[in-house]
Amino acid sequence: MRATLNWDAVKKAIPAFVLTTTISAGFVLANGNSDSPDLPNNTENDKNRFIQVQLLGINDLHGQLDRTRKFNGRYMGKVEYLAAYLKQRKGENKNTLLVHAGDMVGGSAPVSSLLQEEPTIEVLNKIGFNLGTLGNHEFDRGVKEMMRLINGGTNPKAGYFEGAQFPYLCANVIDEKTGKLILPPYEIKTFNGIPIGFIGVVLSDTPKIANASVLVGVKFTDEVKAINKAVAELKKQGVKAIVVLAHNGGSQSALTGASTGDIINIAKKVDDEVDVMFGGHTHTYLNAEVDGKLLVEAYSYGTAFSDVDLKLDPATKDIVTKKAEIVYVYQDAIKPDEEIKQMMKKYEAKVAPIVSKVIGAAANDITSTRNKNGESALGNLIADSQRKAMNSDFAFMNPAGIRADIQAGEVNWGELFTILPFKNNLVKVTLTGDQIRRVLNQQWQPKGIVRMLQISGLKYTWSGTKGTKRKVLDIFRADGTPINPNSKYTVTVTSYLANGGDDFTVFLEGTDKVAGPVDIDVFENYVKQLKQPFTSLIEGRVTKIK
Repeated sequence: MRATLNWDAVKKAIPAFVLTTTISAGFVLANGNSDSPDLPNNTENDKNRFIQVQLLGINDLHGQLDRTRKFNGRYMGKVEYLAAYLKQRKGENKNTLLVHAGDMVGGSAPVSSLLQEEPTIEVLNKIGFNLGTLGNHEFDRGVKEMMRLINGGTNPKAGYFEGAQFPYLCANVIDEKTGKLILPPYEIKTFNGIPIGFIGVVLSDTPKIANASVLVGVKFTDEVKAINKAVAELKKQGVKAIVVLAHNGGSQSALTGASTGDIINIAKKVDDEVDVMFGGHTHTYLNAEVDGKLLVEAYSYGTAFSDVDLKLDPATKDIVTKKAEIVYVYQDAIKPDEEIKQMMKKYEAKVAPIVSKVIGAAANDITSTRNKNGESALGNLIADSQRKAMNSDFAFMNPAGIRADIQAGEVNWGELFTILPFKNNLVKVTLTGDQIRRVLNQQWQPKGIVRMLQISGLKYTWSGTKGTKRKVLDIFRADGTPINPNSKYTVTVTSYLANGGDDFTVFLEGTDKVAGPVDIDVFENYVKQLKQPFTSLIEGRVTKIK
């Protein structure tokens, strides 16, 4: 199935160049050329002396196994194409490992989600992944179910599942009862007698962005401290080459190449023995050198992967050069892997009776891409459906809960589910006008994170120059009537937001809570009753001033 590419950052941040960073013996070599007579580059002597190791990495697959996305007029993604690319690259170097940086499942397409996420793990097994770490969405179904997918076990709906055939690593999630890590913090892989240590960490802010119910029994610790502890243990074992799989994100300017984000801050604080860090979570492009560490992140949904090439010195057992490329999974450049293609046909046949049900027809593409003000056509459509279902004054939808777009033409249930895969119940609460203002100001969050809520029933303006708690200026009802800070209004949100998800803590202050139906059911019913073919547009509900 096809969907329009759903990353705001992609259209802004794909560099006009592919940044390749090569680092050697403590200094940077421009374009791989070295001034050092001791480290000849691209010569037969160099090839004989150093051990060539290749790391192929993905992040944030989110169970999007059968989803095609379109960018720059070319189709991207689908796991049978990703598998073909990885197989091709793996064939170029016998010393290759396949790794991932988390969020392989969660927010998944029906072909994975409806089958308890087992297809995603089976596909990763068949492709031949060697190592992975946890993302915040691995916890979506609870710790017990997450561990079943990793270690194997029985699920009442699905029966027995063998689990992942490769280790998951995580150095910063602790079982509260035992005080021990729930997974190994690191793994050592050896190439021609040279050990490479791999450490895994997950976003320590996971409790802020996940439902508390799915995190019962575990505690998250600081990534930097966890990494440094693991590094110290590896160094005691004589390991000098160290790679981190971190579900922390960063991004890179298309104009300057400058990189920012959580993983950049972590890189500056971790032990200098760390050589490479694979990132995730933000679904962005990253290929940069920070504080001597090579950092990579390859968008999301199987549309790209990271190819990191290392040269290890047998004498020092350390990495002497490292470089990376972010490779796009364009479907027109390779034939799909036949074995994975057949697996997908089997999964798709299982879910076909459910997902193929036609719901309506879209007159045009309706995307979640937000304009400079923060508004999207799809966000408007979803928020409108929720406000109508609960008969409330206003509705707020968290943007990260919208996972795909609607393409023009026939729209089936599977496409709607891919857009809203978390199956959150709606909740109606009462807030004052002042609380609504505080909610809107909470869109600008610490660490430079901005989460623009998609809204229905109101309009507002905001300033690009004022401080984070004063950005919102004027707030109106849809008819232009100003909102009174002392008046009470009914507001519809998902259960995720009602519980303070994404740091929208003001929603916790809501009173007179009324539970409602599941968001995907509401969206389906709303689309059905629209005049067909239906549409949705950006209407000026949000306006940026200055």
